[in-house]
Amino acid sequence: MLLEGKTAIVTGASGGIGKAVAIALAKEGAAVAVHFHGNEEKALLVKKEIEEAGGKAEIFRANVADFEECNALVKAAAKTFGSIDILVNNAGITKDGLLMAMSEADFDNVIDTNLKGCFQMIRFASRRMMKQRYGRIINVSSVSGVAGNAGQANYSASKAGIIGLTKSAAKELASRGITCNAIAPGFVKTEMTDVLSDEVKENAKKQIPLGRFAEPEDIANAAVFLASDKASYITGQVLLVDGGMVM
Repeated sequence: MLLEGKTAIVTGASGGIGKAVAIALAKEGAAVAVHFHGNEEKALLVKKEIEEAGGKAEIFRANVADFEECNALVKAAAKTFGSIDILVNNAGITKDGLLMAMSEADFDNVIDTNLKGCFQMIRFASRRMMKQRYGRIINVSSVSGVAGNAGQANYSASKAGIIGLTKSAAKELASRGITCNAIAPGFVKTEMTDVLSDEVKENAKKQIPLGRFAEPEDIANAAVFLASDKASYITGQVLLVDGGMVM
C-alpha cells in the first residue's frame, strides 16, 4: 500500500470529494482524521466505512474559519494518531451571486472558510511536518480559481487564492521535505452539482472534452498520488482534474 503507516487529516470529509479522498487514503494504508463541521452523522458513516474496510479513522469537529479551532483540530489529530504526515484541505462552501448584488457577508464567509481555513490548517500542520522533516499538503482549488466563473466572484477568488498560497507554501517548506500541491477539479458529481438543472448539466458537459462530470473518486485518485512517495519530486503545482475543460 502506498501510504502504509502515514496519518492524514482530510477537512470537509463527511461527504462528496472529501469523503472519497478520506476513503481512498485509508485504502492505501493511511490512518485518517475525518474532519467535519456540521453533520456528525455523515462523518460517522465515513469512519464506519473506513473501519469496515480494515482501515483506521476518527472524526473531529471544527470550524476551519476559526483560527483556534484549526489549532485544536491539528493537536487532537496528532495526539490521536501520533503524527500528521498528510493534510488535504478540502473544506469549502459556496454562496453564489452576481458581483453587483453580493453581500459583504457572503464574500467574507466564503473567503474565511475556503482560503483562510486552508492557510490556518497549513500553518498548524506544517509545524509538525517540519519537525518530522516530511509532509504532503494537498489543497483543493477549482477550475473556477484558474479561469473564473460568472456568479462566483467570492468562490473564484478563494480558489485562486489557494493556488497562490500553495505555491508560496511549497517554496517555504520544500527544504524540510514537505511538498505542497493543489488539485483543481472541474464539475464533479456531488450534492453541489446535483441541484443543477438537467439543461445546465448538459451545457456544462459540452464544455468538457471527455464529455462527463468527474466522479469524486477521480479527484481522490489524484490526491492519493500527490500524497504518495511517487510524487516526491512534485511541489508547487496545480493539477487540473477536469476532463480537459480548462487547458
